[in-house]
Amino acid sequence: MITFIDTGACEWKTLGEGLGEAAEVVNRSLCGAKQIRASLRWLGAGERFEAEPLSGGHQLIYVMEGSGTVVLGEKEYEVGPGAGLYLGPGEGEALRGPDGSGGPLKAFHLIGEPQ
Repeated sequence: MITFIDTGACEWKTLGEGLGEAAEVVNRSLCGAKQIRASLRWLGAGERFEAEPLSGGHQLIYVMEGSGTVVLGEKEYEVGPGAGLYLGPGEGEALRGPDGSGGPLKAFHLIGEPQ
């Protein structure tokens, strides 16, 4: 079954000091997805998103707009539109929004977890 998802109508949440905003756009209640979840995330200057390691799950993070920094281990990489990260089971990473001026970083975060 195909389900249209109007991301503009999804519930946006401010996640707390320095954590940006997010809206779940794919989950069981929105479209019946049982093994995947997805959200859009916005990070402003100095804000940070930590993708926690999942023991059996896989994650994809794709930068849609803006620029920021991804931290992999002890290395930092500048990222912009089109940059993506695949995280396998047990892998995590940190994504930071822009350091100063400029618009927010917008990212798509997809999580797949086997049942």
